[in-house]
Amino acid sequence: MSIYLERLNRVREELQSLGAEAALITSPLSVAYLTGFMCDPHERFLGLLLQDNKAVLFLPSLEKEKAESELGSTDTLIQEIVGIQDTDNPYTKVKQNSRAAVRCIAVEKEYIKLSQAEQLSSVFENSTLVNVGGFISKLRNRKSADEILKIKAAAELVEEVLAEGLKKVKADITEIELVAELEYIMKKKGADAPAFDTMVLAGANSALPHGVPGKTQVKQGEFLLFDLGVFKDGYCSDITRTFVIGESSTKLEHMYDTVLAAEEAAIRAVQIGRPLAEVDRAARDIIEGAGYGQYFTHRIGHGLGMEVHEYPSVHGANEEVMEAGAVFTIEPGIYVPGVGGVRIEDDIHVTNYGAEVLTSFPKTLTRLDI
Repeated sequence: MSIYLERLNRVREELQSLGAEAALITSPLSVAYLTGFMCDPHERFLGLLLQDNKAVLFLPSLEKEKAESELGSTDTLIQEIVGIQDTDNPYTKVKQNSRAAVRCIAVEKEYIKLSQAEQLSSVFENSTLVNVGGFISKLRNRKSADEILKIKAAAELVEEVLAEGLKKVKADITEIELVAELEYIMKKKGADAPAFDTMVLAGANSALPHGVPGKTQVKQGEFLLFDLGVFKDGYCSDITRTFVIGESSTKLEHMYDTVLAAEEAAIRAVQIGRPLAEVDRAARDIIEGAGYGQYFTHRIGHGLGMEVHEYPSVHGANEEVMEAGAVFTIEPGIYVPGVGGVRIEDDIHVTNYGAEVLTSFPKTLTRLDI
C-alpha cells in the first residue's frame, strides 16, 4: 500500500467517526499530502472528493494533463480526474460526481471560505458541514522517514546559503541588499523558493521580532540577525542566527548567552509524551531568571513541514503531548528596544530518544569583522 493510499484510508476512517458520507478537501497542501499531486490553482477551484472507496480530483482544466501524467487517469488512488472550465460551477461538478444523497460533508473549516461553504451547501441541500481539517493537520504532524529526509535536505541547503551569505557582509551594506544576496544564493544552490520572506535585521532593528528589512546599514558593535528558510521538494526549513559586528559589549554578550542557554534548555525538554508547554517553559524560565522576561514576547516555536508555520503551536499553554515524528522550531529571543535583539532558532525532530536537531549551523557567538 502506498503512503498516499494509507493516508486517504485514515481520512476515510475519520469520516466514519464524524458521521460524514463524504469529504471535500480544498487546501492545495492537503490535496498534495493525500495524493502526492501538488497544484497551485491560483484563484481557480481545486478539490478532492472522498466518498466510500472513491476519490475524485477536481482541478483547473489547464492542470488536467499534468495530473493525469503524474497520477494516471484511473488507478487505486484517484479513480477520476475532472477538469473544471472557467465557465463551470465547480460545486455542481462535485455534486454530479458524488454518490447518492449526502447529508453530512467533511471540510477543512480552517481553510474553506464562507462563500465556498455556502455554494457547497446550496448544491447539497439540507446537508451539514463538519470539520476534518484538524485531523489532517494531526496526520501531517507525524512525519514519515521520507519527510524527515526532505526537511533535513532543506535544512542543509539553507545552512549553505547562510554560510555563503555571511561572506557578503561588509561595512555599510544594507539589510535589503543582504536579503537580495541570500535569495540569489538560494536559487543558485537549487532551492525551489524562499520558505518565507527572508529577514535580515541590523542594529536596533534586530529588536523587532517580525521586522521588515530596509535600508538600515550594518554597523560596528551591533547585532545582525538572519532569519531564513528554503522550500525544497515540497518541504521547508527555518533557521535564525544572530551575529555581532566587530567588538561586542558585555550587555550584548549577556543577552546572547541567555538566549543560547534558553534554547539548549528547551531542546533538552523535548520528550515524547510530555506537554509541548514544557518546551516553552524551559526556555522562558531561563530568560525570566536572567531579568529579560518582558523582552521575550512570542511563543517558543511552531510546526514545520510542508508549510513554514503549521500544527502544532508550541507555547506555554499548549498541554498537547509531543508525538514521535513531529517537527517544530525552537526559537527563543530577547528583544530590547533601542539596543537590539537576539534569536536563535533550530528545527527539531521528536524521536524516541528526545530531540534530533536537524539544523547544525554553529550557535556560539560569532563576531563578523567588516
